[in-house]
Amino acid sequence: MSFLIATAEAAEATGPGGLDPSMFNLIFLVGFGVIFYMFMWRPQAKRAKDHKALLGGLAKGDEVITAGGLIGKVVRLNDDYIVLSVNDTTELTFQKGHVSAALPKGTIKEI
Repeated sequence: MSFLIATAEAAEATGPGGLDPSMFNLIFLVGFGVIFYMFMWRPQAKRAKDHKALLGGLAKGDEVITAGGLIGKVVRLNDDYIVLSVNDTTELTFQKGHVSAALPKGTIKEI
């Protein structure tokens, strides 16, 4: 019975727009990499750079807030640690990396 049905020959498979499937996969992978860079890696690197600059610029007398939410004035600091005065009698020691932000001068008095 096969002599009555013409045999069909398959054409080569192509992706959308006539692209070769391997080329389509390569374009998809590169596009995914660009999106990953733009939305994840670049903002995180910028945040890390800003935090490193903040820690490098700390000086005695600066008012800061820690990651735990404590606000204090820098009394002493060295390469790894920072001592904050949270009131007239209490000084607390923190690792430098736990400083979240530097506050404008006079913020503690306003609170």
